[in-house]
Amino acid sequence: MDNRIILSFIACIAILIVFGKYFSFPLKKIIKLIGNSFLGALIIFLINLVGTSFNFHIGLSIINSVIVGILGIPGACLLVLLKIFGII
Repeated sequence: MDNRIILSFIACIAILIVFGKYFSFPLKKIIKLIGNSFLGALIIFLINLVGTSFNFHIGLSIINSVIVGILGIPGACLLVLLKIFGII
């Protein structure tokens, strides 16, 4: 009776490890995207802070912060160019 309990305990741990590895990979990407989106929001905030003296403002939205979060500084440049050309 003792051996079956130990074997089932080891099997449950093995299953948890396999599922943990399987589901942690997409979770890491989601957490990285959220972190980058917050950094994107910070970059947009800094652009707006500097742009107030030039009467320049980019709306701080989830879409804009995700664009800057995924693309980084080129994404911020893209938003600035889109704002200059009047697309956004």
